[in-house]
Amino acid sequence: MRMISKHISYKESTQSQTATRLGIDNTPNETELFAMENAANMTFEQVREWYGKPIIVSSFFRSKALNEAVKGSSTSDHVNGYAIDMDTENDNRLLFEWCMKNLEFDQLIWEFGGKWVHISYRLDSTQNRNMVLDASVVNGKTVYTQIK
Repeated sequence: MRMISKHISYKESTQSQTATRLGIDNTPNETELFAMENAANMTFEQVREWYGKPIIVSSFFRSKALNEAVKGSSTSDHVNGYAIDMDTENDNRLLFEWCMKNLEFDQLIWEFGGKWVHISYRLDSTQNRNMVLDASVVNGKTVYTQIK
């Protein structure tokens, strides 16, 4: 089985029900694949080691076509392979706070009351902003509020 990192398979990092349903190719190129491996190793694997049990990867790489189909932001880090959405099902607040205190990242987002945690890491680590945001829906639109 091809792996992106110790605990994330290639299949897990590229799978999408929307892509399958719409026949969208969600295959990363070599640059995107390298960015995915980097993001996984610099963020997810550290979280997984600390947490000590499985963490669901609900979204990782999205091709431009898939990102458009799911109505993702045109500047989404998922398109470059920089971002991972993680879900523990019941410890997301703990995971979010640990990431905020212990990791370097570009963005850490508390998504919609903690349904999942988004973390991104850029290939050029000098571009990581350590920006912490809260995503919520206001009048039918996603609004990001900076926490840190």
